[in-house]
Amino acid sequence: MEAGGLEWLLVPVHQLVSWGAAGAMVFGGVVPYIPQYRDIRRTQNAEGFSTYVCLVLLVANILRILFWFGRHFESPLLWQSIIMIITMLLMLKLCTEVRVSNELNIKRRSFAAADSKDEEIKAPPKRSYLDFDLNYFWHWSKFTDYVQCVLTFTCVTGYITYLWLDSSLFVETLGFLAVFTEAMLGVPQLYRNYQNMSTEGMSVKMVLMWTSGDTFKTVYFILNQAPFQFSICGLLQVFVDIAILLQVYLYSYYPQKPVSHTAHPASTKAL
Repeated sequence: MEAGGLEWLLVPVHQLVSWGAAGAMVFGGVVPYIPQYRDIRRTQNAEGFSTYVCLVLLVANILRILFWFGRHFESPLLWQSIIMIITMLLMLKLCTEVRVSNELNIKRRSFAAADSKDEEIKAPPKRSYLDFDLNYFWHWSKFTDYVQCVLTFTCVTGYITYLWLDSSLFVETLGFLAVFTEAMLGVPQLYRNYQNMSTEGMSVKMVLMWTSGDTFKTVYFILNQAPFQFSICGLLQVFVDIAILLQVYLYSYYPQKPVSHTAHPASTKAL
């Protein structure tokens, strides 16, 4: 009787824990971007956020969704990719609007301050996805250009995946590229810290959030027997996060050069 009663209690508890873990997997990845989104809206300044982070995460999660068609994995991981894509598109929309608005404000201030009509400072030309100019790739003036680029990438990679879906080598490679791309998100920050011999201007709290999130995600992969690519690249993400935190310690207690007061952009990993 006691064993049966205990089992009756443990089953719903286990179910609740499973639902909680799945919910954390689906929405946990977007949590660090919520305060960033609010800060940009409040300050109307997007200079501290690198939109290349959006590019990396969009590519990684689109490839992960395509990988699902070749090898079904846990549903929460699929929904995580969908939620992350929506989040990155919202971030791109806000950043584009703020950047264009600031450019227009600068033009107005310059024109009003000009002593003569010959001194008018013209706004930079608007760049479009259809310009095919690599120098301005991912620096376009309209949110629709980013959407067109994402849709083009999705259609092309989706068509290739459809043609090669029967190839296990292609499917496994696709899965590896998806998670490896996301795992490399912190490497630019790691390299920049090494170049500057400093972590000044980097959000340590955000890196801590990413470390805890990546650790939880990796444990989830291992316990739920996700495809091996997920576990390997999850561990790689954790190692990169730990390396960045080690840089914080080393450069704080053993500074390599005089600390500059010039503000650096916020962490690409955190943002």
